[in-house]
Amino acid sequence: MRKIVLMMSVSLDGYMEGPNREIDWHLVDDELHQHFNDVLKEMGAFLDGRVTYELMAGYWPKADRDPDASAPVVEFARIWRNMPKVVFSRTLQHAGLHTTIVRDVVVDDILALKAQDGGDLALGGAELAAEFLRHDLVDEFRVYVHPVLLGRGRRLFPEGDEPTTLRLIDSRRFGNGVVLLHYGRPETGGR
Repeated sequence: MRKIVLMMSVSLDGYMEGPNREIDWHLVDDELHQHFNDVLKEMGAFLDGRVTYELMAGYWPKADRDPDASAPVVEFARIWRNMPKVVFSRTLQHAGLHTTIVRDVVVDDILALKAQDGGDLALGGAELAAEFLRHDLVDEFRVYVHPVLLGRGRRLFPEGDEPTTLRLIDSRRFGNGVVLLHYGRPETGGR
């Protein structure tokens, strides 16, 4: 069965964006970008909320046409264009190639998607991630901790009533100071 993998960058103090929705503090150099490419090209689909999808769709379809684009940027533009995408939105009316719009997170539909053949499913977007977490649908967490303290902004994880126990799968330090913390559900838990 495919896994749903939440991949997000956070500040050391746990924010995924600054108080004005800024993400310009992300330290994505060629090494980290290549790592993202290596992980994401093996995925079976991107699961995004509307805001994340529109942000991505506004840049990546033509990013590889920029003569100054780095090799990892060119590669990711091709990955993004060709990857199936599922966008969860109640307002989005049209989406680009390889994109399906879904109005609501329906647990049985997500479980059916996980049961299909193919690579794991990359989950992006804080609001969508919160909804998947409420339904206990996230199997793995790839949290990229950036060496910056924002002080305020939007936290990645919503408040909850119960702790969620995870197991460390891997960790990695990148040359720019970003640290990947890769967690999964305990072997006996999760969906």
